[in-house]
Parts: sequence; C-alpha cells; structure tokens
Amino acid sequence: MESSDNSTRGSLSRRRFLGASAAAGLWMSVGRLAAEADPTAPQDFPPTVELYREQFQNWDGAISTDPLWTCAPRTQDEVVAVVNWAHTHQYRVRASGHRHSWSPLTVVDGQADAVLLVDTTRNLTALSVVSTAPAAVRAQTGASMESLLTFLEDNGYGVTATPAAGDITVGGVLAVDGHGSAVPASGEARMPGHTYGSLSNLVTSLTAVVWDAAAGRYVARTFDRAEPDCAAFLTHVGRAFLTEVTLRVGANYNLRCVTRTDVPASDLFAPTEGPRSLSGFLDESGRVGVIWFAFTDNPWMQIWTVTPHRPFLSRPVFGPYNYPFADNLPQPVADLAARIVKGETALAPIYGQLQYTATVAGLTATLARDMWGPSKNFLLYVRPTTMRVTAGSYAIHTSRGELQHVLSEFVAEYQGLLAQYRARGLFPINGGVEIRVTGLDHAADVGVPGAQPPALSAVRPREDHPEWDVAVWLDVITFPDTPGSHAFYRDLEDFFHRTYTGSRATARVEWSKRWGHTEAGAWTDQTTITQRIPDSFRQGPSPTWDRAVATLNSYDPDRVFGNPLLDVLLR
Repeated sequence: MESSDNSTRGSLSRRRFLGASAAAGLWMSVGRLAAEADPTAPQDFPPTVELYREQFQNWDGAISTDPLWTCAPRTQDEVVAVVNWAHTHQYRVRASGHRHSWSPLTVVDGQADAVLLVDTTRNLTALSVVSTAPAAVRAQTGASMESLLTFLEDNGYGVTATPAAGDITVGGVLAVDGHGSAVPASGEARMPGHTYGSLSNLVTSLTAVVWDAAAGRYVARTFDRAEPDCAAFLTHVGRAFLTEVTLRVGANYNLRCVTRTDVPASDLFAPTEGPRSLSGFLDESGRVGVIWFAFTDNPWMQIWTVTPHRPFLSRPVFGPYNYPFADNLPQPVADLAARIVKGETALAPIYGQLQYTATVAGLTATLARDMWGPSKNFLLYVRPTTMRVTAGSYAIHTSRGELQHVLSEFVAEYQGLLAQYRARGLFPINGGVEIRVTGLDHAADVGVPGAQPPALSAVRPREDHPEWDVAVWLDVITFPDTPGSHAFYRDLEDFFHRTYTGSRATARVEWSKRWGHTEAGAWTDQTTITQRIPDSFRQGPSPTWDRAVATLNSYDPDRVFGNPLLDVLLR
C-alpha cells in the first residue's frame, strides 16, 4: 500500500515533498478544484452540498492520492443525504479531517475509484455545554481538539490527557482512541468527569449515520453509552461515520511542567524501580512524556504535575505550544534532516545528538524548563509546522509493578536492533522513541450506568487480568522510507508479540500509527492484520472483537464506510 520514493502525485514527488518538509518544517497545501463544468463530476449529487476535487495527503506523506471528489456538508442532514447518494451510486464515503494521521484508515495510498471524501472541518464544528451537573459537552466531529480544549477551558472544564496535536478532529481522535500520558500519581484520586484512559472513554452518547433496513436508507441515529451496540462505535477505526458526540468532562485544573534532560536512559529505563526511573517519576507526578532522540544518552522528559497554585520559580504560560524550537527547527538541524531524507542516512547519530543539543539550548533560551498554567497549555504542544516524521507504535498492557521491567526489555531490544543494523551499514531509525504511559478505559469513569468500555480501543481492559492497570505506549520514529526501516519495524513488532504474552503483559497496535510490517512496508503483513491484531482483542477469552466487527457490519452492510485495508482488517 506504499509507493516508492520515485512515485509522484501531480508535480511533486514524495522525496521532494519530504525534503521540503524536513528543511523548512512546512506542509504543502493542496488546492481545491471546483466541480462546476467538469464532465466527470458525479451525477445527481445533492445540490446544496459543495463538491470539489482535492488531493489527500496524510501527515508524513506516505499516503497520497490524485485529487478525489470531496464535499463539505453543512449539517447532519446533508451528511445523511451525501451518504445515501453514495450508497445509490456505489461510492465509498470517507470522513476527512485535518489528516494528521499515519495509517491508511481514511484512504490507502493511491486510492482513486469511487471514493468520496467528506470534509468535516469546514462546517461540522459546533460545540456546546449540555449539562453542568454532571458536566457534559456536545461536539460535532469536525471540531479540532484545540477548539474543544479552548472551549472547555473557557467554561471551566478540562480533560486529564489528550494527544499533543491541536490540529486533529474530535472525530478522528475518537476513531483511533486518541490518548495522552497520565496515570494516578501516588495518593492521587481521579477527579469526577475525568479518565486516565483514552478520550473514547469519555463519550456518553454519539450520533452515527447507519443503515436502517426498515427505511431502506441511511439515517442518523443516536446511541447511548449504555446501549451494547455503542461500544463498537466508540473506537471504530474508520468503519463508521459519527456526526456528533457528547463527552463527560470535569473541572479544569492547573499543571506545572518541569522538563528534564539530565537523566540518563540507563537510569530512566533501568530494570528496577528507583527515584530516577520512569516508574519513580510516575509515582511522583503521574504524567510523564519521554522523547529519546536516536543515538543519544539522555532523553527529553516532560513531567506534568497537578499544581493548583503557581510555584514561585515557575514561568506562567497563557497559551499552548510552548516549545517554539521544536515547531521551527534551528537551521543546522533542518539542514541535516534534509541531507538524511536525500539519502545520507549514516548521519543519523549526528542528527540525534544535534536534536538533543538544540532541545537543551531551546529549553533554556525560552525559559521552558519550569512552567505553570491551565492544563490545555501543556496538553497541546505539537503544531502543524513540527517536523513530519513517520511512527510505529504499540500499547503494552501491564501492571505498575511490572512497568519498569517491560520498559527495560523494550529498550534492550531497541538498542540491540540499532546496533545490528548499524553493523550492516544501515541506520533505519533517525527520529528516536516517544514513550507515554496511560491508564485503561474503565467504563465506570464515564458515570453512565451500564456503560461498556470501547470495544476496539487499544486500552480496553483485559477482564482476565484486572491487575493490569497501565498501558505503555512505545512509539518509534523515523523519516518515511528510510532504508531498512520497514524491516526494523517488522523485527520490533515480532519482538512485541513474542515477548509481551502470558500473565505479565500483552501488546496491541496503536491504530493511528504504522503496523503490520514486512520488508515491503507497513500494512502488508497479512498475519498481523488478519490474526495477531484480532487475537490481541480476543484474549481472555473474549468475544469483543468479533462482536464489534459484526455490529459495525450490521449498521453498514454494504461497507459504504470502508476501504481496502478495513475490508481485510474488519471482515
């Protein structure tokens, strides 16, 4: 499903596209081509809905298409009209947001025939408070996470954790159980309306476009969280179309963000717990994010602590995205990145060290070592101008007591693989590793009697292992199509499935990232797609995977909401 470096979409090759992105940290916008006077335009399309052609490209550029027919419905009724048109004319409908994703859950690379993109970001963005006791907010699925979090803050509400990017839609986040990094610190009690799991676990109700057999057409239907069928829609992996959701939220809070670059990886990822181990920092603060640049010794660690009042030495911040040096790379770092993208992959160790050096300098120069302010200002820290890289990630379920051992095993394997590939003259990983730790999707957190956890969430709890209370998200980052990277990801996936089994831990893919690798690329390993992934949700034993797939298929029997990858994954 991936094309070679020499493939082109229009006049811009993928290599040139990535080179420009690496050098300047910019993303190329793709112009719209209006449908008027186009003899190839779809016939009988709903006349009130804007229709045009637009190219699709995802975050890292690995998935791109020729211009596809795209529309921008203004209301839920127009969405329903578009879906019924598509069903009649044998088109597939794919919800399209800000395209800040890695995996081909919207479209696959090069997909062209009979596909209709529905841009939710143009009009379907309304936000409103629907309840204050308990607090709940209704959001249309095209609203961005930055808009949602800002709206929550303005009304005195917040969430415990969220993905770091603000330019992602609410619908996109829920489709892939988007998450941040948070577990309870020692002695910390969960605040009402909050969860330590994914944002999917905050949904109290949702409205989806589904097939109504009696009416013989698609309709908008609202599902309450207590309805058994709702569980399949909470994390639907692109196999459904949601128009709006109601989210349980809680009181907002202030965070202190302390950044550390002085703790060696040997201490942070040691096999046993200690004051300078990741487990130790989690016990102290509960919210830790780690970025470990390739071929360096000391990771960049963000430590967020719930702190009602500003400490004397903490700099107050009044908005998100407080790492400008990461959003706009220093010229030496950008120049080296461009050389790596163009083929000088052996520069990866120098590049990793230069990234670390620039980060240390940037944190000091911007007074970003110790900051304090409302939660949103630290939960969001990735801008659209941040370096475009690709990422493969797995969530490892385990217990707090085993967390440190799980990390040390991964780090030993990761470093060993880097050394093996380097001995062969290959440097497949030039970005590094990002590590986050979350709780699981315990349905009781949402406060709806009879609620079930999101069926297809990577952090749905294992009923047979109640002692597993955390998920360690291991995200390995590199530039797309770096020589040897597909094989490296394959070897790492084999390690995850081979090592994290039995009574100590288990592994599930992170839907939004890369998975299912062979040397041909991501999403090409049929064993992973058809066996490993489904089985990771069936363990227990549990019928949840098969029940969720059957539910989604029953509400969309003709697979209007599908694509070639989903046809295989969710059969």
